[in-house]
Amino acid sequence: MLRFALLGLIVCCSLQSIAQQIHAHNDYEKPEPLTNAIRHRAGSIEADVFLVDGKLVVAHEKSQIKPGRTLDSLYLKPIADLFARHKNRYSAGAVSDDRKYTFQLMIDMKDNGVEGIKLLEKAVAPYRTCFDRSMNPMAIQLVISGNRPPIADWIDYPAYILFDGRPSEQYDDETIKHVALFSDSFQNYSRWNGEGDMPEKDRETLKRFIKRAHSQNKPIRFWATPDNANTWKQLDKIGVDFINTDKVEECAKVIK
Repeated sequence: MLRFALLGLIVCCSLQSIAQQIHAHNDYEKPEPLTNAIRHRAGSIEADVFLVDGKLVVAHEKSQIKPGRTLDSLYLKPIADLFARHKNRYSAGAVSDDRKYTFQLMIDMKDNGVEGIKLLEKAVAPYRTCFDRSMNPMAIQLVISGNRPPIADWIDYPAYILFDGRPSEQYDDETIKHVALFSDSFQNYSRWNGEGDMPEKDRETLKRFIKRAHSQNKPIRFWATPDNANTWKQLDKIGVDFINTDKVEECAKVIK
Protein backbone atom coordinates (compact mmCIF):
# COMPACT_ATOMS: atom_id res chain seq x y z
CA MET A 1 0.00 0.00 0.00
CA LEU A 2 2.89 2.36 0.75
CA ARG A 3 4.22 1.86 -2.80
CA PHE A 4 0.85 2.77 -4.33
CA ALA A 5 0.51 5.81 -2.03
CA LEU A 6 3.94 7.00 -3.10
CA LEU A 7 3.00 6.41 -6.74
CA GLY A 8 -0.06 8.62 -6.36
CA LEU A 9 1.95 11.35 -4.67
CA ILE A 10 4.56 11.31 -7.42
CA VAL A 11 1.95 11.72 -10.13
CA CYS A 12 0.11 14.50 -8.28
CA CYS A 13 3.38 16.42 -7.98
CA SER A 14 4.47 15.76 -11.56
CA LEU A 15 5.59 18.27 -14.15
CA GLN A 16 2.92 20.47 -15.64
CA SER A 17 4.21 20.30 -19.20
CA ILE A 18 3.20 17.32 -21.28
CA ALA A 19 5.95 15.68 -23.32
CA GLN A 20 3.71 13.34 -25.28
CA GLN A 21 6.53 12.58 -27.72
CA ILE A 22 8.64 10.51 -25.31
CA HIS A 23 8.86 6.74 -25.61
CA ALA A 24 10.29 5.41 -22.34
CA HIS A 25 12.47 2.61 -23.68
CA ASN A 26 12.98 -0.39 -21.36
CA ASP A 27 11.20 1.51 -18.60
CA TYR A 28 11.21 -1.51 -16.27
CA GLU A 29 15.02 -1.35 -15.97
CA LYS A 30 14.92 2.11 -14.42
CA PRO A 31 15.04 2.83 -10.65
CA GLU A 32 11.40 3.95 -10.71
CA PRO A 33 9.49 1.84 -13.25
CA LEU A 34 6.33 3.59 -14.47
CA THR A 35 6.47 6.43 -11.95
CA ASN A 36 9.35 8.34 -13.52
CA ALA A 37 7.86 8.01 -17.01
CA ILE A 38 4.48 9.28 -15.78
CA ARG A 39 6.11 12.09 -13.84
CA HIS A 40 7.65 13.36 -17.07
CA ARG A 41 4.53 12.72 -19.13
CA ALA A 42 5.90 10.06 -21.44
CA GLY A 43 3.43 9.28 -24.20
CA SER A 44 4.63 5.70 -24.53
CA ILE A 45 6.03 3.34 -21.88
CA GLU A 46 7.70 0.06 -22.83
CA ALA A 47 7.87 -3.25 -20.97
CA ASP A 48 9.56 -6.41 -22.28
CA VAL A 49 7.59 -9.51 -21.32
CA PHE A 50 8.24 -13.27 -21.14
CA LEU A 51 5.77 -16.07 -20.41
CA VAL A 52 6.87 -18.00 -17.34
CA ASP A 53 4.67 -20.59 -15.60
CA GLY A 54 1.49 -18.97 -16.87
CA LYS A 55 2.52 -15.45 -15.91
CA LEU A 56 3.65 -12.38 -17.85
CA VAL A 57 7.07 -11.60 -16.38
CA VAL A 58 8.97 -8.38 -17.09
CA ALA A 59 12.67 -8.63 -17.98
CA HIS A 60 15.10 -7.78 -20.78
CA GLU A 61 16.53 -11.30 -20.98
CA LYS A 62 15.30 -14.62 -19.60
CA SER A 63 18.46 -14.84 -17.51
CA GLN A 64 17.43 -11.58 -15.79
CA ILE A 65 13.99 -12.73 -14.66
CA LYS A 66 13.35 -12.09 -10.98
CA PRO A 67 10.48 -13.43 -8.84
CA GLY A 68 7.56 -11.06 -8.44
CA ARG A 69 8.44 -8.74 -11.33
CA THR A 70 5.27 -9.38 -13.33
CA LEU A 71 3.46 -7.13 -15.75
CA ASP A 72 0.57 -7.02 -13.28
CA SER A 73 2.66 -5.99 -10.27
CA LEU A 74 4.83 -3.43 -12.08
CA TYR A 75 2.28 -1.91 -14.45
CA LEU A 76 -1.32 -3.10 -14.58
CA LYS A 77 -2.16 -2.93 -10.87
CA PRO A 78 -0.28 0.35 -10.21
CA ILE A 79 -2.00 1.94 -13.21
CA ALA A 80 -5.39 0.75 -11.97
CA ASP A 81 -4.59 2.15 -8.54
CA LEU A 82 -3.87 5.55 -10.08
CA PHE A 83 -7.18 5.50 -11.95
CA ALA A 84 -8.98 4.73 -8.69
CA ARG A 85 -7.27 7.70 -7.04
CA HIS A 86 -8.36 10.05 -9.82
CA LYS A 87 -11.92 8.86 -10.18
CA ASN A 88 -15.14 10.68 -9.36
CA ARG A 89 -18.82 10.08 -9.89
CA TYR A 90 -18.67 11.86 -13.25
CA SER A 91 -15.89 9.80 -14.83
CA ALA A 92 -14.16 6.43 -14.89
CA GLY A 93 -10.94 8.09 -13.78
CA ALA A 94 -7.59 9.03 -15.29
CA VAL A 95 -3.98 8.20 -14.62
CA SER A 96 -3.28 11.59 -13.03
CA ASP A 97 -4.85 14.89 -12.02
CA ASP A 98 -4.11 16.12 -15.53
CA ARG A 99 -7.24 14.93 -17.34
CA LYS A 100 -5.58 15.53 -20.72
CA TYR A 101 -2.78 13.07 -20.07
CA THR A 102 -2.80 9.44 -21.05
CA PHE A 103 -0.27 7.14 -22.72
CA GLN A 104 0.26 3.85 -24.47
CA LEU A 105 1.74 0.85 -22.68
CA MET A 106 3.87 -0.97 -25.25
CA ILE A 107 4.23 -4.64 -24.34
CA ASP A 108 7.16 -6.17 -26.19
CA MET A 109 6.41 -9.89 -26.29
CA LYS A 110 9.70 -11.78 -26.18
CA ASP A 111 8.22 -15.18 -26.94
CA ASN A 112 4.78 -16.56 -27.89
CA GLY A 113 2.65 -13.49 -28.61
CA VAL A 114 -0.55 -15.47 -29.13
CA GLU A 115 -0.39 -17.06 -25.69
CA GLY A 116 0.89 -13.82 -24.22
CA ILE A 117 -2.16 -11.88 -25.37
CA LYS A 118 -4.47 -14.54 -23.93
CA LEU A 119 -2.82 -14.04 -20.55
CA LEU A 120 -2.91 -10.27 -21.02
CA GLU A 121 -6.67 -10.30 -21.61
CA LYS A 122 -7.17 -12.26 -18.37
CA ALA A 123 -4.83 -9.96 -16.46
CA VAL A 124 -6.55 -6.81 -17.73
CA ALA A 125 -10.10 -8.05 -17.06
CA PRO A 126 -10.28 -6.74 -13.44
CA TYR A 127 -9.10 -3.29 -14.63
CA ARG A 128 -10.92 -3.12 -17.96
CA THR A 129 -12.03 0.53 -17.66
CA CYS A 130 -8.37 1.53 -17.23
CA PHE A 131 -7.33 -0.10 -20.53
CA ASP A 132 -10.35 0.14 -22.83
CA ARG A 133 -10.95 3.52 -24.46
CA SER A 134 -14.43 2.50 -25.55
CA MET A 135 -15.28 2.45 -21.84
CA ASN A 136 -13.08 5.34 -20.76
CA PRO A 137 -11.50 7.81 -23.22
CA MET A 138 -8.62 8.37 -20.78
CA ALA A 139 -7.76 4.66 -20.62
CA ILE A 140 -4.21 3.50 -21.27
CA GLN A 141 -3.81 2.09 -24.77
CA LEU A 142 -2.29 -1.40 -24.87
CA VAL A 143 0.08 -1.95 -27.80
CA ILE A 144 1.66 -5.31 -28.64
CA SER A 145 5.15 -5.29 -30.12
CA GLY A 146 7.89 -7.88 -30.53
CA ASN A 147 6.61 -11.39 -31.18
CA ARG A 148 3.18 -10.44 -32.53
CA PRO A 149 0.46 -12.79 -33.81
CA PRO A 150 0.04 -13.16 -37.60
CA ILE A 151 -1.16 -9.90 -39.12
CA ALA A 152 -4.25 -11.54 -40.61
CA ASP A 153 -5.42 -12.41 -37.09
CA TRP A 154 -5.18 -8.89 -35.64
CA ILE A 155 -8.79 -8.11 -36.52
CA ASP A 156 -9.91 -10.93 -34.22
CA TYR A 157 -8.50 -9.33 -31.08
CA PRO A 158 -10.44 -6.98 -28.78
CA ALA A 159 -10.43 -3.36 -29.93
CA TYR A 160 -8.57 -2.28 -26.79
CA ILE A 161 -5.51 -4.26 -27.97
CA LEU A 162 -3.57 -2.64 -30.83
CA PHE A 163 -0.31 -3.54 -32.52
CA ASP A 164 3.05 -1.98 -33.30
CA GLY A 165 3.24 -1.86 -37.09
CA ARG A 166 6.22 -2.03 -39.45
CA PRO A 167 6.68 -0.05 -42.69
CA SER A 168 7.66 -3.22 -44.53
CA GLU A 169 4.33 -4.91 -43.79
CA GLN A 170 1.15 -4.78 -45.85
CA TYR A 171 -2.18 -3.98 -44.19
CA ASP A 172 -5.65 -3.96 -45.68
CA ASP A 173 -8.31 -1.42 -44.76
CA GLU A 174 -9.49 -3.41 -41.75
CA THR A 175 -6.13 -4.49 -40.39
CA ILE A 176 -4.71 -0.96 -40.43
CA LYS A 177 -7.35 0.00 -37.88
CA HIS A 178 -5.58 -2.28 -35.41
CA VAL A 179 -2.20 -0.60 -35.87
CA ALA A 180 -1.34 1.92 -33.14
CA LEU A 181 1.86 3.26 -34.71
CA PHE A 182 4.69 2.39 -37.07
CA SER A 183 8.11 1.54 -35.63
CA ASP A 184 11.40 0.84 -37.35
CA SER A 185 15.14 0.84 -36.70
CA PHE A 186 16.75 4.22 -37.22
CA GLN A 187 19.72 2.33 -38.68
CA ASN A 188 17.58 1.43 -41.71
CA TYR A 189 17.47 5.12 -42.63
CA SER A 190 20.64 6.68 -41.28
CA ARG A 191 24.04 5.86 -39.79
CA TRP A 192 24.32 9.30 -38.21
CA ASN A 193 25.90 9.15 -34.75
CA GLY A 194 23.95 12.04 -33.22
CA GLU A 195 26.80 14.56 -33.35
CA GLY A 196 26.49 17.79 -35.30
CA ASP A 197 23.77 18.08 -37.94
CA MET A 198 22.01 15.07 -39.39
CA PRO A 199 23.06 14.59 -43.04
CA GLU A 200 20.54 16.29 -45.32
CA LYS A 201 20.07 13.14 -47.39
CA ASP A 202 19.17 11.16 -44.26
CA ARG A 203 16.87 13.91 -43.05
CA GLU A 204 14.93 13.89 -46.31
CA THR A 205 14.68 10.08 -46.27
CA LEU A 206 13.25 10.19 -42.76
CA LYS A 207 10.83 12.96 -43.66
CA ARG A 208 9.44 10.95 -46.56
CA PHE A 209 8.84 7.97 -44.31
CA ILE A 210 7.24 10.12 -41.62
CA LYS A 211 4.98 11.77 -44.21
CA ARG A 212 3.85 8.37 -45.46
CA ALA A 213 3.05 7.19 -41.93
CA HIS A 214 1.18 10.40 -41.16
CA SER A 215 -0.84 10.08 -44.38
CA GLN A 216 -2.23 6.89 -42.81
CA ASN A 217 -2.91 8.76 -39.57
CA LYS A 218 -0.28 6.76 -37.72
CA PRO A 219 2.46 8.13 -35.44
CA ILE A 220 6.04 7.02 -35.91
CA ARG A 221 8.80 5.76 -33.61
CA PHE A 222 12.39 4.84 -34.40
CA TRP A 223 14.42 2.58 -32.17
CA ALA A 224 18.25 2.40 -32.05
CA THR A 225 18.56 6.19 -32.36
CA PRO A 226 21.47 8.09 -30.80
CA ASP A 227 20.29 9.00 -27.30
CA ASN A 228 21.36 12.58 -26.68
CA ALA A 229 19.89 16.08 -26.62
CA ASN A 230 21.07 16.99 -30.10
CA THR A 231 19.34 13.94 -31.58
CA TRP A 232 16.11 14.51 -29.64
CA LYS A 233 15.89 18.08 -30.93
CA GLN A 234 16.48 17.09 -34.54
CA LEU A 235 14.05 14.17 -34.46
CA ASP A 236 11.44 16.41 -32.85
CA LYS A 237 11.97 19.05 -35.53
CA ILE A 238 11.39 16.65 -38.45
CA GLY A 239 8.18 15.32 -36.92
CA VAL A 240 9.02 12.08 -35.12
CA ASP A 241 6.04 11.42 -32.83
CA PHE A 242 7.62 9.17 -30.20
CA ILE A 243 11.26 9.86 -29.41
CA ASN A 244 12.90 6.68 -28.17
CA THR A 245 15.03 7.30 -25.07
CA ASP A 246 16.48 5.71 -21.96
CA LYS A 247 16.84 9.22 -20.47
CA VAL A 248 13.25 10.28 -19.91
CA GLU A 249 13.90 13.14 -17.49
CA GLU A 250 16.61 14.72 -19.64
CA CYS A 251 14.58 14.29 -22.82
CA ALA A 252 11.50 15.87 -21.24
CA LYS A 253 13.50 19.01 -20.46
CA VAL A 254 14.74 19.27 -24.04
CA ILE A 255 11.52 18.72 -26.02
CA LYS A 256 8.91 20.16 -23.65
